Amino acid sequence: MGGFFVLVYVAGQRLPSSLAATLMSASAACMLLFAWLLLHRRPRAAAVVGAAVGLVGVAVMLGFDAEGADAWGVAASLGAMVASSIGFVLTVRWGSDVPALPMTAWQLIGGSLVLLPVAVLVEGGPPAMTVPSALGFAYLTLVATALAYVAWFSGLRRLSPGAVGVIGLLNPVTGVVLGVVVAGEAFGLPQGIGVALVLIGIVLGAAPPRRPREVSAAVRPALHSRT
Repeated sequence: MGGFFVLVYVAGQRLPSSLAATLMSASAACMLLFAWLLLHRRPRAAAVVGAAVGLVGVAVMLGFDAEGADAWGVAASLGAMVASSIGFVLTVRWGSDVPALPMTAWQLIGGSLVLLPVAVLVEGGPPAMTVPSALGFAYLTLVATALAYVAWFSGLRRLSPGAVGVIGLLNPVTGVVLGVVVAGEAFGLPQGIGVALVLIGIVLGAAPPRRPREVSAAVRPALHSRT
């Protein structure tokens, strides 16, 4: 958890947000792979197709201009994606009986304790805060981290890792919508096509598997007589 947050911020500082979000969206496919390897849950074909369609949608929506991309930023983004995918799958494996709130609290506290001495040695003491920075820090801590991860781990308790990974593709979609509503950014044909592909991928990947139809009571005796 601690390493994941460091890598996310490194990627955010060294890469354009569109490229970082596109690379991180590969977690939908990565969680399917690790759930197969660590939980022995073979991914359904629909989930694989949904993850692929959603990833293409993110790339179309945000663009994928990797020309001149910072190599350390790309490595940090991919490292964060792999670290989070493995961590979420292991949470399903080891923490299925743990409520979401203590699961979130102990993971965030553990990651903070690991990072604290490194931060003091490398960066020194925290900078002086102004009122806007304190409000931003409070929002990032309480809403974007604590509340968000409680919701995320609650989803992991009720859904398969593959479904949660595909639903996570809504993250860049939310960013695009907020950019349009709050910052007045343009929303053109690529964004519309990308959002549509992401939503199609989520429907394909998160839909529950079809259950075989039960044989009616009138047909069962005939089947037993044949056998």
